[in-house]
Amino acid sequence: MKRNALVLCAVLVIFATFAWAGWANWEYRKQAAERLLATAAQGELVPDAAGGAAQYVSPLKGKSAPAFLLEDLSGKKVSLASYKGKAVLINFWATWCAPCKIETPWLIELRNQYAAQGFEILGISTEGDDLQPNDKAGWAKDKAAIQKSVQQMHIPYPVLINGDSLSKAYGGLDAMPTSFFVDRKGTVVAAQLGLTSKADIEGNIRKALGN
Repeated sequence: MKRNALVLCAVLVIFATFAWAGWANWEYRKQAAERLLATAAQGELVPDAAGGAAQYVSPLKGKSAPAFLLEDLSGKKVSLASYKGKAVLINFWATWCAPCKIETPWLIELRNQYAAQGFEILGISTEGDDLQPNDKAGWAKDKAAIQKSVQQMHIPYPVLINGDSLSKAYGGLDAMPTSFFVDRKGTVVAAQLGLTSKADIEGNIRKALGN
């Protein structure tokens, strides 16, 4: 009886060892994947040579802006590709974002100022990040909130929904607002993370236009 108990204990120890090894291996792979994702998603804060605020450099800078096809508030499908030949500011925002409410009037002014030169803004709402694709009531509620904000702020440029679906492609979108400035060839020439200044935004618009 005692021998059987010892054998049983030995077997349990062996199984526990294998289980621990499997868990440790899985945990290691999980942490490695998370580190890789973090490295790929995060940009870099580069000190300003003139002594100003550090500048955010996106890993997308110098690369083609990731393609997308999203619905606008009327249900029409809008693609980034349809704006080829124009300079585009892709602005990720949300109705609950206080800095976005400060920035939006600047965007409207700058859009109206540079539209004649072939410049457009695509406002991409990140509402609905916790909604399932088939949650029609939830999407309708969010769309109504976005539409209300658009009307209140008199936003003249296209506003698209379900921006959270682009989070991975555009580097995580960990702060709102986040903007990407795309030149006429579709290349990201600059990115801004969080609220900056109207002057910074205008400088990047001019860069996208090639001015």
